[in-house]
Amino acid sequence: MNLLHYAGIQVRNGETRTIEDTIIKEGRFRLFINGALFSRLVASDEMLRELGAGFVVNQGLATSVGSVTVSGEDICVTATVHGDLEKEIATTGSVSVRRPLEKVSSSLRITKDEVFAITREIETEVWRKTGGVHCSVLFHEGKVVIKSSDVGRHNTVDKVIGHAVLQGLDLSRCVIGCTGRQPRDMVAKYAYAGIPIVISRAASTDRGIATAAESGITLVCFSRGERFTVYTHAERIRDLFPEGE
Repeated sequence: MNLLHYAGIQVRNGETRTIEDTIIKEGRFRLFINGALFSRLVASDEMLRELGAGFVVNQGLATSVGSVTVSGEDICVTATVHGDLEKEIATTGSVSVRRPLEKVSSSLRITKDEVFAITREIETEVWRKTGGVHCSVLFHEGKVVIKSSDVGRHNTVDKVIGHAVLQGLDLSRCVIGCTGRQPRDMVAKYAYAGIPIVISRAASTDRGIATAAESGITLVCFSRGERFTVYTHAERIRDLFPEGE
């Protein structure tokens, strides 16, 4: 990942000093789907194949991808696009309607301790160096599979899910931990992908919570230190209440 160094003047504890700070570089890329330019993305310049794969799946355009290649600033994805979206993408370069959200079905359950353990993993070396990126981490069958840092919170989710798609992992057995807020458009990504449990250090919105409830997603927010809040489908946190309650 491209990191830059900039001079700055820092004030801390009443003292002023000159410092050199590590700053994340913001990149711009073009996403092609089946040869047609679909979108322009602002992202960090790593895990671009995963970004392309995850974007297509998480936007509800396809459930899988054939191939992803990266050349310079171009991310080229081949995929079997749902329904009439192929023609719409080819002629307009966008889609006005996404397919309806499907109910996420999964028998996956985790414990409170696992929520805390996942939360502790939601950081990367780049985040520690810069403080200027979002982070996401993907757990599969209880193990960390991949971490992602990016200037965009959407991108980090696309990248870790894209990794799972390219590796053929069962998304219904995955948990995502992330730093970003959870409004409706973020929660919709998990629903399209089939992710059953999402843990965020940040807040949600009313529509984010409603979308998680409707889609069958367990949404955990404000997971920091020794606390977290479960908004929807709490049955997937199996020891949330003492036995008998």
